[in-house]
Amino acid sequence: MNEMHLKFLSRSENEVFARNAVAAFILPLNPSLSELSDVKTAVSEAVTNCIVHAYRGGEGWITVICRTEGARLSIEVSDEGRGIPNVEEALTPFYTTLPDEERSGMGFTIMQTFMSGFSVVSAAGSGTTVTMCKELGERAESDAG
Repeated sequence: MNEMHLKFLSRSENEVFARNAVAAFILPLNPSLSELSDVKTAVSEAVTNCIVHAYRGGEGWITVICRTEGARLSIEVSDEGRGIPNVEEALTPFYTTLPDEERSGMGFTIMQTFMSGFSVVSAAGSGTTVTMCKELGERAESDAG
């Protein structure tokens, strides 16, 4: 097992840092380019959600925890922001709390699509944690079978 913890301020420039740090962390697992792209996209969406929705222009902390065990990758992205009053509603494709800012409402849907496991725990006023996992090497195993 290997593990990495990142904690950074909710500034837009830190989204690229988080995405690239996670990508570098999983390189020893030899992910395919497609897997690497999926993980980077999901991390980008999760961190962007924290920046845009949890803190809404203010600053706060975002924490990213990555764990690998064998070919399994687990990523937690959490904030200490405003939280999500209704997680089920927020998971609905195209739902957004900021329609005036031309948000697509597809962040959670993208995370779910690109990762093999996904969950959200949140409460209004106390922050949100998105947990995602991906089994790396699925392509190679299915090709061999």
